[in-house]
Amino acid sequence: MYSIDFIRRAVAYKDEGHTFPELRNAFKIPPETYCQWKEKLKNGYTGEKVFRERKRKIDKALLKQAVSEKPDAYLYELAQMFDCSGQAVFYALEKLNITRKKSASPIARNPKRNAQNT
Repeated sequence: MYSIDFIRRAVAYKDEGHTFPELRNAFKIPPETYCQWKEKLKNGYTGEKVFRERKRKIDKALLKQAVSEKPDAYLYELAQMFDCSGQAVFYALEKLNITRKKSASPIARNPKRNAQNT
């Protein structure tokens, strides 16, 4: 991967009037690469990668708010709020590290049965 400074120097070198063989000898790039770089720079290429988050059907902030308002809501109820499937809500909650499992209540034991076994 070439730095943006290297790309700019190579394009400027060719634009100064040097030939393609001179460009190849000086920068070790083929003419096709020069043409691609020149087009990129013309279109505003800065060398920085742009990371864009996909637009999702379920807004993460709204989902967190809905879960905090209704913590006992089923997935299908949350799905109706966001007009999607319960599975989509499940995976969105998983990304947010929110578990839908409830803590199990302890099972009441029969004291008479325990007394017989001892």
